Amino acid sequence: MTDPNTPGDVLGGLLADLRAESAVLDDLVAGLPAEGWARPTPAEGWTVAHQIAHLAWTDDWTALAARDPEGFGASLGGRFTELLTAGADPVEDGARAGAAAEPAALLARWRAGRAAVLAALAAAPAGARLPWFGPPMKPASMATARLMETWAHGQDVADALGTTREPTDRLRHIAHLGLRTLGFAFGLHGLPAPERPVRLELTAPDGGAWSIGPAGAADVVAGPALDFCLLVAQRRHRDDLALTAAGPVATAWLPIAQAFAGAPGPGRQPGARA
Repeated sequence: MTDPNTPGDVLGGLLADLRAESAVLDDLVAGLPAEGWARPTPAEGWTVAHQIAHLAWTDDWTALAARDPEGFGASLGGRFTELLTAGADPVEDGARAGAAAEPAALLARWRAGRAAVLAALAAAPAGARLPWFGPPMKPASMATARLMETWAHGQDVADALGTTREPTDRLRHIAHLGLRTLGFAFGLHGLPAPERPVRLELTAPDGGAWSIGPAGAADVVAGPALDFCLLVAQRRHRDDLALTAAGPVATAWLPIAQAFAGAPGPGRQPGARA
């Protein structure tokens, strides 16, 4: 994995990690029978098929944003806005429509879409500001967001199938994203962005130590990197995670932490994955 704090081909490393994370999820679903695709996941109303359809839907938007920013804006003002105006949820609509396809067709669509994302982000100018549903993002940030989403929805699939995935160093990308979105999470809840910095002191999957954030910060979140990533992806409740918070900002942040765009979700209930 390419360390975001070191020079080099950061985007290339991110795309390689995104490809690897996608392959892990692909291995989980590629051999599923039809009833496996219909299995409920912890996300209410979503089956395994819905999870993959959502990733495919988001990949379509990502590739469009990277290849044709103006076309992205036009599409956002078209079908997407029509659904919102009608009181519908475009994300739910995309997942529902995609999940209605035959599993083989859905899998093929997702594979083609994620390949298109890799190609489009690799070809985008490094400093480009790509449009998105939230603030615009540079290609490296977009790749990180796709990796986080792939891992998070992969967690839902793994939970539905009763499978435990081995955590990898790719989690460091998600941990960095989780910290970078601290102010965003506060804003979603109508709170001002904190002025005090927060530092992460995380235990890596291999037992090593990851220190992310300014040295000497009085506010610190500590614990397993996997637990922190589960928290910011809202795949586990904080009470079920071995995380500690020191300082008022860190303490206030953990219950509302969110690394993904969109309105705050209901999260998961303590003691349960659903």
